[in-house]
Amino acid sequence: MTDNPEVPLDEYGEQYFQSYNYADRPLGRFSMYWFARRYYAALVRRYAPPGGRLLEMGCGLGHLLGLLQADFACVGIDITDYSIDQLRQNAPRAEGHVMSAEDLSAFGDEEFSVVVALHLVEHLPDPADTIRQVNRILQPGGLFLFATPNPDYSLRRFKNAQTDAIGKDPTHINVQPPEQWRAWCQASGFRVLRHFGDGLWDVPYFPLIPKVIQFGLFGVPALVQVITRTTLTPLSMGVNQIMIARKVQNFQNGG
Repeated sequence: MTDNPEVPLDEYGEQYFQSYNYADRPLGRFSMYWFARRYYAALVRRYAPPGGRLLEMGCGLGHLLGLLQADFACVGIDITDYSIDQLRQNAPRAEGHVMSAEDLSAFGDEEFSVVVALHLVEHLPDPADTIRQVNRILQPGGLFLFATPNPDYSLRRFKNAQTDAIGKDPTHINVQPPEQWRAWCQASGFRVLRHFGDGLWDVPYFPLIPKVIQFGLFGVPALVQVITRTTLTPLSMGVNQIMIARKVQNFQNGG
């Protein structure tokens, strides 16, 4: 990529977790956030090689690593001290570092069996480069799981793209369509196992239908996917896209 977008560093810190999408939904027990973290933990356990070291890039509040710290030797990185402080509270057995996912040179080749990035890659100025670095630090057969906004989901045409769940966050500097993420991953030596949507939960879409009814029509199927731990939602029906990929053994760039 050329002319990489500038990272709005002043947006990050404790205030970020009180703004934008965090401000719109609760984080407590039985919330969408609570269910989602358990869903992602279940996906990691299902697709990842057992044991080993797990890296979460952009570990945020640390809740995912809190769920996985008994299964893996967990490491979390984030660019803010606040996030690492939260990680130490919510995942006390995890190792935490204040650092950017733009530069993973501190980690050795094939150091991890799993790398997770939940809503991190869209914040990077050069995601393709970070994906290449992720491949380097993953063991052959290792798992790369990430979630990121899907700008092309089917009902977005009924939303204001400047103020919906994707567009209102100014730190979303690299929102890309599904085919771009797939191309970057495959070019870096990953085999895509699953690429699917997380549901049409960003209601309302239509002004004359009550929001609660729209959530029943569009949001509940997303919740069902999370509870049943399936991966069946088409990309077109996901405000976000989720990719599960595995590092190809003996990959040669361009081969």
